[in-house]
Amino acid sequence: MPFLTALVLSVGVLCLVDLVLTVGVIRRLRAHEEMLSARPAGLPSIVLPPGAVIGGFSATTTDGVHVSDETLTETVLVGVFSPDCSACHERLPQFAEHARSFPGGRGNVLAVLVGTEEEMADERRTLEPVALVLIEEYGTGLTKALQVRGFPSLALVDEHRRVVASGTTLEDLDKIPAHA
Repeated sequence: MPFLTALVLSVGVLCLVDLVLTVGVIRRLRAHEEMLSARPAGLPSIVLPPGAVIGGFSATTTDGVHVSDETLTETVLVGVFSPDCSACHERLPQFAEHARSFPGGRGNVLAVLVGTEEEMADERRTLEPVALVLIEEYGTGLTKALQVRGFPSLALVDEHRRVVASGTTLEDLDKIPAHA
């Protein structure tokens, strides 16, 4: 009987130690998640920040529509995606859903796919019903005009070519500065 009591007591202590360690790991993971989600002010953004003016660009969409910085007559939603980006695979469907209800419809949504036609075929099929789709090489066209340095890059650009909001998530686009 004393052996059984000691064994049950040992298992109880072991479970308690395990519980304390698990709580510690969870706290540590939450702290790391907060650090990763908070972008330090010193780091440059991966796309032009709010208030910046985009550079000139001219391109033809996959369905033959000419777009350029001069054709922006209303606020435009822009999304830039790459086939090698795991976050792009997650956010592209969210972008497409958001684009579906964007004011002005498909004509006010530009989706830039950075890669080849073959690499971006699935993404193109997803986006064409809700956006004007551009397929281009990195550092050309709209990726150059927006100074894209990472993926996914999202932006709202007004009719004066000024970036109203930008970031990597749709939530970033909801944080429109008061002076915009």
